[in-house]
Amino acid sequence: MVRKSLPALSPSETEILRLVWQLDKATVQQVCDKLPTKRKIAYATVQTLLRRLEKKGYLKHHIRGKAHVFFAAVKSESVIKRSVTDFLDRLFGGDPIPLMQYLAEHGKIDTDDIEELKRLADKNS
Repeated sequence: MVRKSLPALSPSETEILRLVWQLDKATVQQVCDKLPTKRKIAYATVQTLLRRLEKKGYLKHHIRGKAHVFFAAVKSESVIKRSVTDFLDRLFGGDPIPLMQYLAEHGKIDTDDIEELKRLADKNS
C-alpha cells in the first residue's frame, strides 16, 4: 500500500518509474536503453531522476559491481490506484462516467474496449 506521505511525481519521474517497474530491476544504463528513441534524455538526467525517486520513497537500490541497481519500493498497482483516484477526484468529482465519455468521444477507446469494460464490470459485480 502506498503511504499517503509519498510526494507527487512529475511526468518525467512517472515515466522513469514505469520503466523500472517494467524492467523489475535496472541500472541507469538499462533505463536509458529502455527509453523511446524519440526521447532524448541524457544519462545524467536519468540518474538524477532515479535518485530523486529513491529520495521520495518510490525506489530503492543495491550495488552490483560499480553500478547502482534500482528496484521498486512500492507496487505499481498502489501508485496507479492513488494517481487515478486523485485524477478522478480533481477533474470529475470522483465520477468515472464523464472520463469514459470523454475517452469514447475523442477516439481513445473503441467498441472492443467497451466490450472488455463490460466483461470486467460483469466480473466485478
